Amino acid sequence: MRKCTFAVDIDGTITENGGGQIHLNALDALRRLTDMGHNVIFVTGRSSVEGFMLSVFGGTTKITVGENGGCITLGSNEHVLLGNLEECKTACNAIQESLDNVIEKSVFPRMTEVVLERTFDLNDARKILFENNLNAELSDSQYAYHLNSSGINKGVGFKEAMKRFSIISDDVIAIGDSATDVSLFKMAKTSVALGNAADDVKSEADIVVSAKAGDGVLEALDKLAPRLSQI
Repeated sequence: MRKCTFAVDIDGTITENGGGQIHLNALDALRRLTDMGHNVIFVTGRSSVEGFMLSVFGGTTKITVGENGGCITLGSNEHVLLGNLEECKTACNAIQESLDNVIEKSVFPRMTEVVLERTFDLNDARKILFENNLNAELSDSQYAYHLNSSGINKGVGFKEAMKRFSIISDDVIAIGDSATDVSLFKMAKTSVALGNAADDVKSEADIVVSAKAGDGVLEALDKLAPRLSQI
């Protein structure tokens, strides 16, 4: 059996009910893939530490690409920082000075990004970054707005993880639901968008399932099962 690597988003993908609770059947299916010898790597907008903890307690591969690609966690005290937190803080200050109701979201501490509530116009904020020539970009995970260093995204972070573990794109299957997952789709041989994904995200995926979130992951794995048995 050829070893595959599943690059899996967390929020909106293996969570349910919009409350951040893990869909246990989906997690169990991912753990079984790990037990079969495949890699299951969480690639998330959450902190990489949160994702790493999920991998430990969930029984998946113990590496996480977090902060939308800005940080890779390989162990309890081993982190690879690809983004620059100070750049993001400077960008955040510029946006707050120009727009009302720009509020930092209460999240697990970040090492490379700033996370904001979805309480302001994203295009207005992006215009401010451009006009001030700030080295930062805004993305929308549907969970929050994320300020990352320019050029940082899930695809970039996952590519660094691929290098470290000698993973080739032909062996990668990416599963996600938001615009932040599109760069990850581009790194994979096969990409899957869930039923709760927006149409523009679905258009970037090789496979689209009808079920949402964790149920969608289970549907995706059922669709992929024949393909996995052939490689």
